[in-house]
Amino acid sequence: MATRRMNNSVDLERVRIEFAERLREVAGLRSSALVRALATVPREHFVGPGPWEILNPSDLPRGYRLTPDDDPRRLYDTVLVALDKNRLLNNGEPASLLRWLDSLDLGAGDRFLHIGCGVGYYTAIAAPAVRPGGHVVGVEIDPQLAERAMRNLATYENVEVISADGSGYEAEPFDAIFVNAGATEVRPGWLDQLRIGGRLLIPLTVALPPDLRPRWFGEGMDVGTGQMLLVVRHPGGYAARFISPVGIFHCVGARTDEGNDLLAQAFQRGGDESVRSLRRDKHDASSQCWLHGPGFCLSCVAEGGLTR
Repeated sequence: MATRRMNNSVDLERVRIEFAERLREVAGLRSSALVRALATVPREHFVGPGPWEILNPSDLPRGYRLTPDDDPRRLYDTVLVALDKNRLLNNGEPASLLRWLDSLDLGAGDRFLHIGCGVGYYTAIAAPAVRPGGHVVGVEIDPQLAERAMRNLATYENVEVISADGSGYEAEPFDAIFVNAGATEVRPGWLDQLRIGGRLLIPLTVALPPDLRPRWFGEGMDVGTGQMLLVVRHPGGYAARFISPVGIFHCVGARTDEGNDLLAQAFQRGGDESVRSLRRDKHDASSQCWLHGPGFCLSCVAEGGLTR
């Protein structure tokens, strides 16, 4: 029996390593630290005991399917895993999440803020990337998920989890901030907390009308689609560009009806690939403004003032 358990453990380690290497290729990951963490962090520790309800992004119309057993190897695939099926709360799809974490260029000594950390699986993967000397703060607005994340990450010495509304969370400056929920607004506090050279990754999304939602979505599920915006703070301003499409649940406290309408109009006009900077100064709207909002502007003019 002991030999069988040891063999199962070795086999699972091999599955994680192969999973990490597969995602390195699929997602084009540059960070070796993230790949190593992906190969060692046990996803089953974070999502609870199986069998699991899983969701394949390539086959969304079919909805969730139940795994035939509780073999953890079934979790090491590009699937979402239900945390609360009734609320459609999931542990996110690994290829997308790792690609986004990779875009933040996490490094030793960084302070990293993960807003919407869920049960902490991807927070745990990010933690080794900022060692030595770095620190990770996970913020989760859902009390039940925050409690699970606290338990799951209790042994991670460089991680703390806070149950709070991430849209208004303020602390010491960060080198990287990842907002894992859809916003219509880039909150001023997030920009203020970025150190020079700091990176902010945020999904800017438009609410998905009820008639366009999958049939298996429940009533009142607030979800949107849009683009991931990467912002980098420089001494003279903020460089910004969109890096990938996204569909994601709303970020409480970071959405307004006005912002949703402005963003919808901007996406409908197109040209999002021309965005080069985020402006916070007061100025009149012009043809160089891709989105001119009341609190920020996404501009086609580069942060240094030159059109690229």
